[in-house]
Amino acid sequence: MITGIRQKTVVREGGKIEIVSPELPTGAVVEVIVVVEPVEQDTTEYLLSTEANRKHLLEAMENIEKRENLVVITPEEWNAKYRL
Repeated sequence: MITGIRQKTVVREGGKIEIVSPELPTGAVVEVIVVVEPVEQDTTEYLLSTEANRKHLLEAMENIEKRENLVVITPEEWNAKYRL
């Protein structure tokens, strides 16, 4: 007797999902759990997803171009501060 079947499928029009397995006996009582995989968001898309994020990113890019409001740290300073 099987205790679980794991399948990936695509939701069809109207929210329909089909599971086909010859291992499932006709008339069996089963429990179906649906886990929706998250849609991966592109990093740039995420950074531009809100007005606040967009403004902050654009200001940071302007600072880099103008070489203003930058924090400079040498590799030695980094190692001294963050050495584990």
